[in-house]
Amino acid sequence: MTVFLPDTSVLIETLRRNPKRTQLLRTLLSQGHALASCAITVGEIYSGMHPSEAAATAEFFSTLIWLDITAAVARKAGMLRYEWARKGITLTLTDTMIAATALQYGLTLITDNKKDFPMPELTIHPLK
Repeated sequence: MTVFLPDTSVLIETLRRNPKRTQLLRTLLSQGHALASCAITVGEIYSGMHPSEAAATAEFFSTLIWLDITAAVARKAGMLRYEWARKGITLTLTDTMIAATALQYGLTLITDNKKDFPMPELTIHPLK
C-alpha cells in the first residue's frame, strides 16, 4: 500500500468535483492505497472556501489520514526553501511544508504543479 499526499490544487479540484481528479483518487483508494493530508493544505483550502462548501469539505477531510506538522517537518521545509533559494528558485513556505511532510513520512506526492516541487528526492505520482 502506498500513502499518497495530494497537494492543495489536487484537493481543490477534487472538492470541486473535477472528474479526472475524483476518478484518480477513487482509483487509488480502490487499489488499496490511502490518502493523507496535513494542516497546511487544510489552511489553504479553508482560506478560499465558500461557507456553503464547509460541510462537504469537512466530510471529505474526515476520510483522510492526518499527519502532524512536527518540528522536524518545519526544519526540513526551511532547509528546502533555503537550499532552492541558493539555486535561484523561490519556493513558497506552504509548498516546502507539503514537500517536507511527504519526505518526512515517506509519502508519494500528487501534484500538477511540478515546478513548485523540484526536489529530486520527492516521489511524485504522475497526473494525466
